[in-house]
Parts: sequence; structure tokens; C-alpha cells
Amino acid sequence: MTRTPAPHDKPVLEINALRKLYRAGSLFSGKQIAAVDGVSLTLDAKPQVFSIVGESGSGKTTLARMILRLVEPTSGSIRLGGRPLTGKDSDRINDFEFRRLVQPIFQNPFEAFSAYLPLDSYLINTAKNLKVAEKTTDGADVVETALRSVGLSFDRVRGKYIRQFSGGELQRISIARALIPSPRLIVADEPVSMVDASLRMNIINLFKMIKEETGVSFVYITHDLSTAYYLSDSVVIMNRGRVVDAGAPQEILADPREAYTRELMGAIPRLGERWPEIEKIKAEASGREAEPLRARA
Repeated sequence: MTRTPAPHDKPVLEINALRKLYRAGSLFSGKQIAAVDGVSLTLDAKPQVFSIVGESGSGKTTLARMILRLVEPTSGSIRLGGRPLTGKDSDRINDFEFRRLVQPIFQNPFEAFSAYLPLDSYLINTAKNLKVAEKTTDGADVVETALRSVGLSFDRVRGKYIRQFSGGELQRISIARALIPSPRLIVADEPVSMVDASLRMNIINLFKMIKEETGVSFVYITHDLSTAYYLSDSVVIMNRGRVVDAGAPQEILADPREAYTRELMGAIPRLGERWPEIEKIKAEASGREAEPLRARA
């Protein structure tokens, strides 16, 4: 990857008092349930991995879908680089701009592509539709660059269909597709949950490398505290639609003040014993000495 991170002075993402209500029961009952209830978050301008952690039903995926404009909020606002993603403001980011600025990586890579179109054609069409390339030859060059960013090549996908790839390899191709328009933000919803355990760390390290080399920020949705701790610059813990804890991963996990955070840690066998091991891996990946977990003041 050769793109130099562009300087930005506005936060990458600002979420203010965001709510999503769904009707429960019969059409006439009037009862509503808050899938996301008053969430406010800010991602600084500096490239970062911002993890949203919670169990099934916590609201984390609904929040991700609102950021991706797949679900309309009931109330509240979302801004990208200081400009609104929601509402009817005249400065609202239009659909084409949005697709260039924000890209998704979904949980199941086999559902991210057409089963009836060769992957090289799909990726070239993506480059042309987003006006990153005008001609097929230009598109092939753009796709080659994106694929090399994830350790693959254009020849590897030429004329081949999704059924000819493993889940881990196809998820790397999903990441390459997301990089084609040089987005400012990538929203990754449980991107390693369907990948073989032996390959998960490869993809996690790939996110770290992409962040450093391209300047893109990630919203990383997960139920897995250990990968969130290893990967993240900031962590938010969600439960029943609300943010119950937030901060640097070391602070939250060294001294989990909230009962729900402690429950999440306790739900993974021997998790407490793994933090020093994960910290050592994290330190080696960044080229520094391992530091002990620090409790919050």
C-alpha cells in the first residue's frame, strides 16, 4: 500500500444520542423496544480501531447498520468528518459520496459477492461504479493494488468464483474490495467469527497494518473481548442498547467497573490468565516491551 494518510481535523465519526426503536407485539399495541438507546460516541481524526463489544442482542449490530445507512435511526444524529449522514440537512453526504467514504466488511464473506460472477469482474465493476477507474484495464490495476494490500494478486482471482476460495481467503478479498475507493472508515461486523481459528490473527493483524499504512479507521463489531483488546485503540461495551463502559482497552479490562464487563470476561474460560499473553503478543507486534495492565485512576 502506498497511499499516504490524508490529514483531517474533524472527527472521523460523531454519533449523538442515537436511538432505534422497533415495535413489539401486535400492530396496535403501541409497545416499542429500543435496540439502540441514546448512544453517543466520537472517533477522533487520528486513524484508529474503535471496537464495539457486546453479546447477541446488545445493539452493536444495529448500531453498525445505522452507521452503514442500512437502517434509519429513530432519532439522534451521525456525522462523518463533520458532515451529517442522517437527516435532511443540505450538507448531508449523498449516497455516492457515502459509498466512497464508508465501506463494510460483513460477517459471512460468502454472502458478500455474487456466486454467478467471477471475482475479478466483480472487483473491477466495483472500481468502475465508484469511479475509481474508468476502463477495465484501469480497474484491473486498481484491483491488483488492493489485492496486494491483503497478500493476494489479480491472477489469484482472475476468472474464479467464490466457491473456489476458503473462508479466510475470501474474507481477505472482502477487505481488498473495501479498500478500492480508499475509504475514510471501514465498518467490520464480526469479520473473523466465520473464519478458521488458525487464520483469525492473520486478518486481525491485517487490519492493524491497513490502519497504519492507509490512514483508514475501523469500527470493529465483535463479541470477542480478546481480539478487541489486541486490536483496538478504544473499546466500547454495549448491553441492551446502551453503552455501559468505554475507554482504552487496557483501562477497561484491567479494572472492569461494570458488572456486565466482568460477565463478558468471565464468560470466556481462563480469559483472565490470557491477558498477559495477549499483551505480550500485542507488544511484539508493535515492537515495544510488554507493559503490565494499568488500572484506571
